Amino acid sequence: MSPAAPRAFPWAEAMAFGLGHLRLSSDDFWRLTPRELAAAIGAVAGPVPARLDRAGLAALMARFPD
Repeated sequence: MSPAAPRAFPWAEAMAFGLGHLRLSSDDFWRLTPRELAAAIGAVAGPVPARLDRAGLAALMARFPD
């Protein structure tokens, strides 16, 4: 099984959040670093949960075998 292709960065959503929700000027938005944007999104929406990997799936299946 080949790994999934990486998704493109969601520019439309990032711009909508920064310009619309945070009401940043376009200059302020484009001066943000990716980490600063991620921190702002996390402060509003909460952290993104980690993806479930094989080890996590195995642990979950062992915990709930039905």
